[in-house]
Amino acid sequence: MEFKNEFPVVNPMIVYREEFDDWAVLFDPDTNETFGLDPVSSFIWKKLDGKHSIKTILSELEKECEGGIPEDAPKHVKEFLTDMEN
Repeated sequence: MEFKNEFPVVNPMIVYREEFDDWAVLFDPDTNETFGLDPVSSFIWKKLDGKHSIKTILSELEKECEGGIPEDAPKHVKEFLTDMEN
């Protein structure tokens, strides 16, 4: 799977609201849609600043997670980014 941007950036129109225990909610004012983010997705969202590559995000995620990350984590991160892009 190829991702369009190796240094992804969030849409500045999307409202990010962190709730409790690193769970968060995204709100798209253009569509009135909301999306829930678990702590891992929230961690990734915060790194989407155009300064972090996908590889760097995965590396920082691995450092953050006790016990490491699953082998297929890169696939899941790219799927999450594709979902967010869509």
